[in-house]
This record gives sequence, C-alpha cells and structure tokens, in this order.
Amino acid sequence: MVCPEFSHPQSSSPMAKPRNRSFWCLPDAFLVFGVAFLALLLVASFWSFFTPTPNFEPTVTDPPSKLNMNPVDCSESGFGVNLKSDPKNPTFYDDPEMSYSLEKPVKDWDKKRAEWLKHHPSFAAGARERIVLVTGSQPKPCKNPIGDHLLLRFFKNKVDYCRIHGYDIFYNNLLLHPKMGSYWAKLPVVKAAMLAHPEAEWIWWVDSDALFTDMEFKLPLERYKNHNLVVHGWPKLIYEKKSWTSLNAGVFLIRNCQWSMDLINTWSSMGPMSKDYEKWGQIQRSTFKDKLFPESDDQSAMVYLLYTEKEKYYDHIYLEGEFYFEGYWVEIVGGYENTTERYLEIERGAPKLRRRHAEKVSEQYAAFREEFLKEAGNGKGSWRRPLITHFTGCQPCSGDHNQMYAGESCWNGMVKALNFADNQVLHKYGFVHSDLDDSSTVTEIPFDYPADEGPW
Repeated sequence: MVCPEFSHPQSSSPMAKPRNRSFWCLPDAFLVFGVAFLALLLVASFWSFFTPTPNFEPTVTDPPSKLNMNPVDCSESGFGVNLKSDPKNPTFYDDPEMSYSLEKPVKDWDKKRAEWLKHHPSFAAGARERIVLVTGSQPKPCKNPIGDHLLLRFFKNKVDYCRIHGYDIFYNNLLLHPKMGSYWAKLPVVKAAMLAHPEAEWIWWVDSDALFTDMEFKLPLERYKNHNLVVHGWPKLIYEKKSWTSLNAGVFLIRNCQWSMDLINTWSSMGPMSKDYEKWGQIQRSTFKDKLFPESDDQSAMVYLLYTEKEKYYDHIYLEGEFYFEGYWVEIVGGYENTTERYLEIERGAPKLRRRHAEKVSEQYAAFREEFLKEAGNGKGSWRRPLITHFTGCQPCSGDHNQMYAGESCWNGMVKALNFADNQVLHKYGFVHSDLDDSSTVTEIPFDYPADEGPW
C-alpha cells in the first residue's frame, strides 16, 4: 500500500508549492526499510525448509499445570512411595526406650508399625507384599583363598534377584550382638531389620551360602496369609522322627509383627546370649537323637519349639515342602544342564518366551512360562529350576565342609550354580555362559526370533 500522494498526478510548474504529506504516510526511508524487511522474511521462510524448526512447546521445567500431563512428584521412587517425607508426628523412633538390641523386647509393635504407616501413607499401599531381603557374612576376610570372591558372587546373585522383583536388600557383615555369632548372628539382624523397615510386611533371611537359582519365581505370599513364619520343612520329620534336620533355618520368611518379635525373643533365649546356653544344647541333643554336636543351634531350637509347643506355634508356621524354598545342593547341582535344555526346548516352541525384553518386565515372562511348567514337578527329581540352592555343609569363607564330600565338589558346585543363575540374568543383557563350569567367558545370544510368527 502506497501513500495517497502517489496516487494522484503532481503539478509540473516550478512555482507550484509541494503539497503537505499526510501524517500517517511513511517517508521514503521507511519504505526502503520495509522492502528490506520483507526480503528478510522471504529469505527466512526459505531457510526454515532447510533448518530444524525450534520447539517452542513447554519443557519439563514448566509447572505441571502448564502441561497436558499428570503432575510427577520427583520425590517419589519408582514404586510410588515418597522417600523424602518424614512428618514431625512422633512415632516409635522418638521413644527413648525403644531398642534394636535383643536384650530389650519390643512391645505393641503392631500398633506402633500401624501408626508409622498412618503417617507415611505412600508406603501403606502395597505394604502387604513388601519384602526386605536380609543376608550377611563374617566381619573379617575369609580364610579360604576363594572365599571372598564366592561370597561376592553369592551377594551379587541376591542383588540381581531383588532388583528383578523390586525388593530391598540389606547385607550385614557385623555381629550386632557380641555373643550371638555363627548361625545365631541372624536373629539380631532380623530384629533390627524389622524395626528399620516398618514399611515391609516380610523380612526374608537367606544365608550367605544360599543362592537363587530361579530368578523368575516369586514367593506365593497368598499361601502364607494366615502364617507368620515360613521355613522349608516336613511335619512328619518333626513329630514322628524327631529330627533336628526336619526343617532348615538357613532360609526363612518372617512377618513383621509382634508375634515374630516374641518368637525372636524366645528363639534367641536358647542361644549364646543366654546363661542357659549349655543346658539348651544338652536338651536338644537328648531330644533329637540324630543331633551329633553338643552346642545349641538355631535350627534345633526352632524344631524344639515346634515339637514341644505345637499348639502355640504350629498354626502360625508354614512348613513349605511343595517347592525348593531352599534345596540341598547335592541333589540339585547335577541337574542344571538338563533343566537348561528343557527350558530351551520350551522356548523353541514358544516365540513369546524367546522375545527379547527389558529386565524390568521379567515377571510377565515368568507368568508366560508357568503354563509350560505344569508337568515339570517340584522338588527332588523335578526339572523345574529350584528357587534356592543351599550349600549346606559347605562353608565358602572358612573353607570347611562336611567330610562326606570333598571340598572341591563344594566350590565347583557353587561355580556351576552361580553360572546357572547368572545365565538367567545375563540373558536380558544379550549374553550367556555357554559352559556352566566356566565363569570367565560369555557368548553373545543370537537373535533367533521368527519374524513371521509375531510376538504373541
């Protein structure tokens, strides 16, 4: 659009006075500027075809109210619990009389724990299935030259299992009670873990010489809903055979409740912290004829409680014998190759199980696999992966072992079990130990998913 003066002819007389221009018209200089500006815009429009378009949409730093998405609380963990909130409301932690030590029993624990959860509502959801795994080893370096390496791998195995299933884990390598050493050392740790983790319904103790060999399997917690302690055991061996090996106390699941606090007090009263420790050893040995050593031990103590006070304890303790809650390594290790081949056979016929996937969704594939394991059986003679392989009688740190088998069989068996379990983890990362007896090498897994079969 031009000025009105340019739309009319001008007088050619030299005497004629120029007409005054309207105040809203651009001078000539402005016109030149306008033309240049339009040229720049034209160049910019062409340039935009060859350069990325800047993103002027709101970024993640904008307030949630400006975004078309649900607000995210960065203080929450990946499991929807608020890790940065601890209200000022007083809880049992503020009670100067509360003690983590075995010497001082905890009272009204159910009420105190419920009160804590009330003040920490983000932990209340899912609390019934929350597990903290607890394990540990001795305070000093191992005497066995390969002991520390083996313990490291045993611990890594437990960390792998907990990461896959979203469990917390606590590793202790100190004596929390100076007198409660060896197999008794677990009780002070378990009590302390119960107090340190009121958000957890279950504390799962697993001995340092036990490892997970089915990384997919999850405990059937619904089965234990009316019980407070789960151990691998057999009622017939307790009440008919009166055997101190009728259960194994190296692996147990204990509910975080007052009943369990009371049990730990009673249980530990048979240990080295008691003035009657020697007497309890004599009582246990006279009760269980197959017990060969004189000292009171945690396993015999638990069997003794079940045997002598059945009405008080039996209905609250689940003796798990339907699967390898923990399994004796001697009857398990030799079957790993066969189990591996049977699982590979299943995967060859089930494309959805061969599909590569993120480690975080492993539980879904475990559920897929269950339909193919109905005929596998459980326990001795089964080709199903055992949940836990327990190297009872082998002490990786000290190097001691039961004289009924050679020490090398212990350490070689541990390596095979660790590699068998590790393969289940490495598979998600694209590698595998091709030889279960060789920990030093891995092979990349080829992509063999049939493209024409589809994922499901």
